Amino acid sequence: MEMIKFIIDGKEITCNKGETILNAALQNGIDIPNLCYNCNLKVYGACGLCLVEAEGVPKLLRACSALASDGMVVSTKTDRVVKARQTALELIMSDHSGDCKGPCSLNCPAGTDVQGYIKQIALGNDKAAVEIIKEKIPIPASIGRVCPHPCEKNCRRSLVEEPLSIAYLKAFAADNDLKSGDTYIPSTKPSTGKKVAVIGGGPAGLAAAYRLRLNGHGVTVFDAMPEMGGMLRYGIPEYRLPKKVLDSEIRLISGIGVEFKNNCKIGKDITLDIIRNDYDAVIVAIGAWKSSSVRCKGEELDGVLGGIDFLREVNCGNIPDIGENVAVVGGGNTAMDACRTAVRCGAENVYVIYRRTRAEAPAEDIEIEEAIEEGVQFKFLTNPAEIIGENGKVKTIKLQVMKLGEPDASGRRSPVPVEGEFEYLNVDTVISAIGQYCDINGFEDLQTSPKGTILADKFTGKTNLSGVFACGDVTNKGPSIAIEAIAEGNTAAVSADNFLSGKADITFDPYYSEKNVTADMYEEIPKQSRAKMPVRSPVERKSSFDEVILSFTDEQARKEASRCLECGCHDFKDCRLIKYASSQEIHPECVSGCVHQSFNETKLSSIERDQGKCILCNQCVRICREDVDKGVIGLVGRGFKTVIKPEFNTQDTIGFCKNCGKCVEACPTGALKFV
Repeated sequence: MEMIKFIIDGKEITCNKGETILNAALQNGIDIPNLCYNCNLKVYGACGLCLVEAEGVPKLLRACSALASDGMVVSTKTDRVVKARQTALELIMSDHSGDCKGPCSLNCPAGTDVQGYIKQIALGNDKAAVEIIKEKIPIPASIGRVCPHPCEKNCRRSLVEEPLSIAYLKAFAADNDLKSGDTYIPSTKPSTGKKVAVIGGGPAGLAAAYRLRLNGHGVTVFDAMPEMGGMLRYGIPEYRLPKKVLDSEIRLISGIGVEFKNNCKIGKDITLDIIRNDYDAVIVAIGAWKSSSVRCKGEELDGVLGGIDFLREVNCGNIPDIGENVAVVGGGNTAMDACRTAVRCGAENVYVIYRRTRAEAPAEDIEIEEAIEEGVQFKFLTNPAEIIGENGKVKTIKLQVMKLGEPDASGRRSPVPVEGEFEYLNVDTVISAIGQYCDINGFEDLQTSPKGTILADKFTGKTNLSGVFACGDVTNKGPSIAIEAIAEGNTAAVSADNFLSGKADITFDPYYSEKNVTADMYEEIPKQSRAKMPVRSPVERKSSFDEVILSFTDEQARKEASRCLECGCHDFKDCRLIKYASSQEIHPECVSGCVHQSFNETKLSSIERDQGKCILCNQCVRICREDVDKGVIGLVGRGFKTVIKPEFNTQDTIGFCKNCGKCVEACPTGALKFV
């Protein structure tokens, strides 16, 4: 056989004369995107993704059909090729209505494979579930307890009755794994010889450190506090997150080789410049540790505390003397933590002062409900006007009565004062829980926003200093929930890894197909109530910092996990279409028009076919006809209305399909699956 040589993307390759460009590329480890190509079938050329540019050839070539020639110079990533491929992908995705990922995963800031680990829990495989969770979250037992679970808000099971208890199931599986004696320990890649410093041992810093260590880098975490954990340790009360749980998960991170250095404050014990000189990359994840003031006259009085400061002191075992009567200002989860902690510290009367109504309060409803059960009194539509003292100590708080006016920028109705109407409460302590801000002393070389947060690129976490990345509460918009901090930690870790290895960053949001669904699509699903987490009684809770939740039983957890509707595509991890669609920025909405009707075809008996996911690559039809010699599946209709349909004439044909499955194996988009 005569051999020829030609060049693809600067690499010289050798192949047989008469070989297609695509075949030659594949044989030499070069990936040219394609969806309709199959080495066992005749060339079809339907998808338009395998386009390449050859020197001296005016038009783009389809690599699946164009033959390689001696001396040819081929490029697969020129601007012209990328643009043509982008158009092809946009056209395909504009008529693709399958769910790539479940709405739970899409609404998780960290992009956790919720469907994957829920299925493993349903099957009783807790260790396998934890392995999936830890692809994104290194501390699942802790996060499962404290996360306000945005994933559950988008759970489609709510179209049947109630969303799944996703967060508690995560904690359940992680707890079982920790207690199993065979805890999941991920393997790390071989050492790269590179060193990364992570400044801050909270959720963002721990996530970044974990991810970088798994990639083979040496990682040291510096933290100003005596122990790692950040706000999870010092800002979340013991009754919500037992520190022994957090300790167990942090030990596992240490166990894979992450080094911890505590009681080390940047700007005091060491400088950022020294760290930058000693390490190949730096990630700043110092959080937001300063409490916002209550912003009214009298805030300087003895007895006025910051919410974060109060919780930190209690978590350190230094319970302050707050007296019998305590007012907590704020309506978020920190305010709920503060008021419920005040009850446990012995206060007899605890008030929550919030300028809006309960409906507008950002705190989780369960937190408000449990606070009420524990005796906390809520003073909605009131706002501190003045803190009145005696001999320099808080004595009374004057409250301005409010009413709701027009919606503000966030969409919530703005509270406005009711002229001349006030209330007075005699209190010993006022705790301000209306927000947090950052202390960037020691990080003055980093560019900051007007809010005092570090400016970091949304897609990479890059700062204005080369090799320095930032993530978590200290960046951009400021404090948020722990799972968001973990998501940013993962982003910064990926970007730092790219920086150290010379890879390019992805600077756009990946594209995922989503299916429009309505409640009537689930009318035949049997209703099954959400599992209710057992909790300690209010009387027990009030006088103890013991954990409030009592955990699911094994039976409860498996049954709850089995409620999952498995919305995401079964073939997501192996889907070539979404791999290519996510590799470059696409906007299918720009070419939207007529679409094929979406339906599930179950006539294949043992195989289900989702028309919404079909891209008419015709591989299933061709493999059935050319390779299997059956022709059970065929094209029906003409022009745009063409669809693929099965046709059965005998029971023998149905039986054959059950044992064949080559069409399922060939499908590049998950449109076919075994049932």
